[in-house]
Amino acid sequence: MARANRKCAAWVIDLLDVQPSDKVLEVGFGPGVGIQLLTSSASAGYVAGVDPSKEMVAQATTRNKKAIERGRVDLRHGPVASLPFADNAFDKALAINSMQVWPDAVAGLALGFTPYSGQPNTGLAETFTAAGFAKAQVVERDKNFCALAITP
Repeated sequence: MARANRKCAAWVIDLLDVQPSDKVLEVGFGPGVGIQLLTSSASAGYVAGVDPSKEMVAQATTRNKKAIERGRVDLRHGPVASLPFADNAFDKALAINSMQVWPDAVAGLALGFTPYSGQPNTGLAETFTAAGFAKAQVVERDKNFCALAITP
């Protein structure tokens, strides 16, 4: 999973234009590769994540141990439907290969998918628009795709 998602995570982070001082949330961070990349992009910021799998939290914690010890990364176990963070705590949010298992599929803003996710790329922009997001679009590259939208 770590190798398969690394390229897509890097691309989605680039599309989000993550800046050094950004506070970024990754939903469904898996083994923590995206968290690791975000820590580099948000070099003076803060990176947090939530994942419903205790095993993934353990793997990601090991992978990002130094950043966690420095207080730059906060990884938590929990569901997307009830994020364990304060409202308006983040500048940007992303998820890679996780929306298809969310109980509420419109809970994210930037969703990246590899061809192995099982998520079709049709209808995502319309889902974001129906949920009240603006400028919803789907961008594709190298068989990966990313659904992007902003709050109005």
